Amino acid sequence: MRKRAAKRESARGRVKPLPDSRAGRASERGEVGNGGGEDREMSIFSNFYRPPSATIASSKQNAVILPRVSDPYIGQIVADEFRILARVGAGGMGSVYKAEQALMGRFVAVKILHSHYAKRSDLVSRFHREARAMSQLSHPNTVKVFTSGQLDDGSFYFVMEFLEGRNLAETVRDHGPLAPARAIPIMSAICGALEEAHRAGIIHRDLKPENILLTNPGGLEDFPKLFDFGLAKVSSRQMRPGSQILTQRGMVFGTPEFMSPEQARGDLLDGRSDVYSLGIVLYEALTGRLPFDAHSSMDYLPMQIKAEPIPLSQRVEGLRFPPLIELVVMRALAKRPEARFPSAAIFGEALRFALENPDLTELPEIWSENAGSPVPIPTLSSKPTPLPTAPEVAPALAARPPAAVSQGSWWVLGAGIVLALGGVMALAWTLLNG
Repeated sequence: MRKRAAKRESARGRVKPLPDSRAGRASERGEVGNGGGEDREMSIFSNFYRPPSATIASSKQNAVILPRVSDPYIGQIVADEFRILARVGAGGMGSVYKAEQALMGRFVAVKILHSHYAKRSDLVSRFHREARAMSQLSHPNTVKVFTSGQLDDGSFYFVMEFLEGRNLAETVRDHGPLAPARAIPIMSAICGALEEAHRAGIIHRDLKPENILLTNPGGLEDFPKLFDFGLAKVSSRQMRPGSQILTQRGMVFGTPEFMSPEQARGDLLDGRSDVYSLGIVLYEALTGRLPFDAHSSMDYLPMQIKAEPIPLSQRVEGLRFPPLIELVVMRALAKRPEARFPSAAIFGEALRFALENPDLTELPEIWSENAGSPVPIPTLSSKPTPLPTAPEVAPALAARPPAAVSQGSWWVLGAGIVLALGGVMALAWTLLNG
């Protein structure tokens, strides 16, 4: 029993740096990439960097610096302004570095794809997709990307903000489940970041606690930052010419523990898929457990499609939640997309309402099932419905026939004329005999 528990814990993810030779093996969450093609082979991609929290920085005052190794990038100046100081994260696909931007007086993070992957069009496309997706977003809870490019050795890179903090997975692992009063504001903020991404035509597709960094800017506690858009689905308007669009039906990408049912099936996705994944992230933050029991990452795929999640208040003995909070979380985990909240923004609003009204057992009618529709993902062919213009409206008004005057209206008009004449005659008689 202990061996099985240890194996399951290992599958869930103790953070351990992996050597580059293990690229393509299972990550701590078992990230899946089914690229299709003739062999339809299922491949497992490791995370780009490890540990996830050290990708950008750590919770300590100084970034966690990996052991000194011979690294040709350290000391280089990227794009004539970013001087690489140290490597802060490494993985099978590349590394993340702490760099100084002297002109602005700040530190940044530089993410570099290994040069020997420069000829892998799928990985290069994924790398560009992440940089482009994040550069389109400005929400305060999304990690900012400043620029991207290619080094002299052919390696691709992008530069993003450097942050200090711990990811949500580490926080729950080290401190246990979060109270609703702490977890819900974090998730509500991430809902705002997702809403902006969805309206820009971007679906994250790999939401998990490792991709949510908790920072403390200016003394703010638990200010979350969403990152790692490497598996993001983007609309055609967001793609550069020649980019691979990894959104065809039948392709499966993501982390099985947090995939939506439609994502696990390889269906086309909209923003409600991210709502489901974020619902699982919140479920785990509140309970310390996932809503299904499985022995390996791949066992979660059929469960996401068919198995009903364990109710929130039944997951951990002695751990209970207000009915409305449980209702909101479990609705986000509905198997049918149309039974979930239609957008990330509405999910966030419902979470805040549930936290502020713990004694209620039902949501307002405006958030009832099927109230509203999902935020559409724009494409090149999407055109707004034109509003009527003045030239179109004016002829319609001019062509409308005048209303007919009823017979009763003529009698009223005649009586009014008679009374008016009588008044004039009376006035004249008074003047003549005055």
